[in-house]
This record gives sequence, C-alpha cells and structure tokens, in this order.
Amino acid sequence: MYSLARPFFFLLDPEAAHDLTIWGMHHFGGFIPTVCGARGKPVEVMGLSFPNRIGLAAGLDKNGEAIDAFANFGFGHIEIGTVTPRPQPGNPKPRLFRLPRAEAIINRMGFNNAGVDNLVANVRAAKFKGILGINIGKNFDTPIERAADDYLACLDKVYPHASYVTVNISSPNTKNLRQLQGASELDALLAALKARQAMLADEHGRYVPLALKIAPDVEDEQLGEMADALRRHRIDGVIATNTTLARDTVASLPHAQETGGLSGAPLRQRSTEVVAKLARLLAGELPIIAVGGVSSGEHALEKLQAGAELVQIYTGLIYRGPSVISEAIRATDNFERG
Repeated sequence: MYSLARPFFFLLDPEAAHDLTIWGMHHFGGFIPTVCGARGKPVEVMGLSFPNRIGLAAGLDKNGEAIDAFANFGFGHIEIGTVTPRPQPGNPKPRLFRLPRAEAIINRMGFNNAGVDNLVANVRAAKFKGILGINIGKNFDTPIERAADDYLACLDKVYPHASYVTVNISSPNTKNLRQLQGASELDALLAALKARQAMLADEHGRYVPLALKIAPDVEDEQLGEMADALRRHRIDGVIATNTTLARDTVASLPHAQETGGLSGAPLRQRSTEVVAKLARLLAGELPIIAVGGVSSGEHALEKLQAGAELVQIYTGLIYRGPSVISEAIRATDNFERG
C-alpha cells in the first residue's frame, strides 16, 4: 500500500508532504486500522514496561497532533517533540531536503513547534495510554547561558503527561545548542534537571525518567566525559544519536551541501559506533536508546547487538513505510543480552 502512495508524496515538497501527512493523521487517524501484525515481547527499560523494543523517534510529530494514529502502527513507544517553552517558526524555508538515492534526509528545521502549552493540550486530548516520550528543547532566542531555564520550564509542564522526558541538546539546527554537550555546561544542566525532577516526583507522586539525546559528531574524549556526567548525575537513559553534520558518504548527491542535520541510511554506521562506544563506557549503568539509519529488521537488531535496549525509527519509516515497524519488532523480539 505504502509503495503505491510514496511516489505521490515524493512529488510534493518534503515539508509539504510531512505537514499533509500529520494533518491527515490528526483528522482521520481514527479511521486508520492497526497496520502492524507483530505484537512483540515486553521489555523493562528505565523502570517502564515497553510492549516491544521499537519506537517512533522525535521530530515526526513535533506537536503531538497524531499520537493516536501513530499508536496504530504498533510502536512500543512514541516520542513527540522537540517542543520549546514558546511557539517558534523555526528556520526559513526551504529547510527539508530528500536524498532518495541515499535514503536520507537533510533538515535544518530549527525546532519549529507550536509551544509546550499546545503540545500538552494535544497529549491531554489523545486516547493513547502507552509509553509516551516528550522531547524538550530551548527557544532559539534564549541565550545559551540561560538554556537551563527553558528546559526546566518545559519539564515542569510536560512532567505530568510524559512516561519519560528527553532532553535534546544535540540538534545542529539551533545556534550554539551543541555547546551544552561540553563538560562544564552539561554538568550544570544535568544538575539542574535532576534537582527539578526530584521536586516534581515529590509533587506528582510519580517518578518520570530523564533521557539525554546526544549527537554523533563527538570525539571519543568528549563521549567519555558525557558518559561520566550521565553516570554522575544518575540520568535514566541516553538516546544515541541525533542527526550528523558529516557529508562524506553523500557528497556527490543533489542537496548534499545543504546545511543541516543528515539522517537516514548514511547515519547508520556512525550512530551504531557511538552506541557501541557508549555501551562500553556505561557498562550497563543506564540504558541506551538507539536511533539513526534503521530501515530494516536487521538494522534494528544491529543496534541491540551494539548495546542498545530500545530502537527508534524516523527516516526509515519515510522511505520504507509502516512495514519496517513490524519487521523490526519481529527481528528484535527474541533478542537476549549475552
């Protein structure tokens, strides 16, 4: 079915196709039948029981407009966002580009979203009762020195509605954001977030795990520093990885020199390498959620074998369609850590 629809969507501007898809799923999602035949085996990660190991990555449903529709796809969890305290339009268009020959996408969206209050309203309206991650970021005009204020403001508002919260400090499309991955900046941010998490847990009577989403474009020394910070602050999970600035595998293709983050098949190897390095550094002290270049069951299993506990899909869904979800669930269903 998707193979018939894809050529039509690929005739449209990438962002127009995305917006049309989300609009249709928001308005007609109730008519979408369950499209995944694989149920999967439950797994406990971050103290939560996930129905299977395969989830939807953040970025596809930024405002939480199509949660119930995506639930019918069979995902074990859904992550929405990235959301910021205030609405913002993002970067100028065009800002989304397909590289079909590489099954890749370049985006420089810039955290375009309708703001955290809008997202919370959409979550409240959804019927979905499964595992919902909410990905939070900072507004583009908030000075990097005040970034923690934005993350804390978002955390306060999404905490009652999230199964877990992802702190996105790794998008390449918000100026200076990746500075927060530096040792001193990360230490200060994580300390503030953990203190607020403890306060909110007392206030709401439930503990909501915090995960940190990191970039693939980090040297081994910095990755080691980040792993130390994650352990030191008892962060509940880490998502590896966001999009890459590297272009070495797609340099000859149209749009390859557009600025922004590259996702899809060309990211697969690098993201898996980061997962494997993190797994060695963390030694099982906190779980890894892998994302980057997953477009088959084999790719999903590869992430688990590298050290991840869960796997997320985004660009692979655009190129391969919903069948990749059931394929990934089946491929990872019987995985056991050796």
